[in-house]
Amino acid sequence: MTEHVAVVDLGYGDAGKGTVVDALCAAGRVRAVLRFNGGAQAAHNVVTESGRHHTFAQFGSGTLRGVPTHLTRFTVVDPLALAGEAAALGHPFDLLTVDGDALLATPWHRAANHRRELARGADRHGSCGMGVGETMAYASEHANAPRVADVLSPRRLRRRLAQVREALDPHGVPLDDVVDAFTAFGSVVRIVGAEFTGRLLSEGPCVFEGAQGVLLDEWRGWHPYTTWSTTTFGNVDELCPSFRRLGVVRTYTTRHGAGPFVTEAPGLDLPEAHNGRDEWQGAFRSGHFDAVAHRYAVEVAGGVDELAVTHLDVPPRCPGLRVCTSYRVDGRSWDRIVPGAFRDLDFQERLTGRLNRAVPDSLHRPDDWSAAISELLGAPVTVESYGPGSGDKIMRTLDSPLQTTSR
Repeated sequence: MTEHVAVVDLGYGDAGKGTVVDALCAAGRVRAVLRFNGGAQAAHNVVTESGRHHTFAQFGSGTLRGVPTHLTRFTVVDPLALAGEAAALGHPFDLLTVDGDALLATPWHRAANHRRELARGADRHGSCGMGVGETMAYASEHANAPRVADVLSPRRLRRRLAQVREALDPHGVPLDDVVDAFTAFGSVVRIVGAEFTGRLLSEGPCVFEGAQGVLLDEWRGWHPYTTWSTTTFGNVDELCPSFRRLGVVRTYTTRHGAGPFVTEAPGLDLPEAHNGRDEWQGAFRSGHFDAVAHRYAVEVAGGVDELAVTHLDVPPRCPGLRVCTSYRVDGRSWDRIVPGAFRDLDFQERLTGRLNRAVPDSLHRPDDWSAAISELLGAPVTVESYGPGSGDKIMRTLDSPLQTTSR
């Protein structure tokens, strides 16, 4: 690698960002992996050549290769979940830095998240149950929402945490327990200022690792079945003046939980090793490759320079799998989802209603899945993935047709 790269999922999440980031870190010198949205709800699976498997949440997906992680100001940091993940990884705190301006997620945010979803009954929006959205919502209404730098000031930390507990869960986890845990977090993690990101970028090529997917974006997803997070390249644009935009898709489209999914096809033989139903997210759903939705994701993300296509080993063993290039909606054919104005949630909610009535219109099975996806989404495929490990990847450069592979 000679340039910074931002890795963004062009679907509903779970397309394989973790394995792609791991492969980038294995392919060349990477100064750091920077997380630029989301929080502890991420679930990025990495399998090493030796067979070691870890599902990354807050640590970057290059950690097993010794690549440092930086949690930028756009992340939501959960010290309690981070401690559990660190223990599973062997406590690699020497590889971690955290921007002091990042928001802190607490057990009271998580409790409020659970209550809100349970109150919706059968009309759940879908949630990872980690309280990330509740943390963002609280911060939007409270200028004094707790941030990472507060753990370095015990009095301020206690005051701000007490306000969260009183507002969200006054009978929940005792205040003293959380203050103690967060203070301990501050003693083992290196907390840095706003200038640190620029310093990292000046020291060598970095990988920006996104969370979730563009079709769940807080402003561009199918409202209200979305996340409280900017899942496009928008946050990276604010952190870095120049980078390659790498979009990730599977050969089949997936969605975790509720919300529109036009190409869902439960009858397809698409077993899932690392995802399943859980209490908060709901069922893991899969179906035909949705070129219409993925083209929309490319458009609202501001375009991509290149693509990573994962699960290329699946089509040969799933003869029923197809690519959908248009929908039928209220008697009309759609081959493009027209974006609305930015931050127009009324438009997004109306769009959600239309997508709930949509069905696949045009389906076909390509001979060359990678070439077909490249043509449909308008960008070259530079990473082909045939399995979970870096050795299952074929990687190209943008300026060369030659392939390099460890397969």
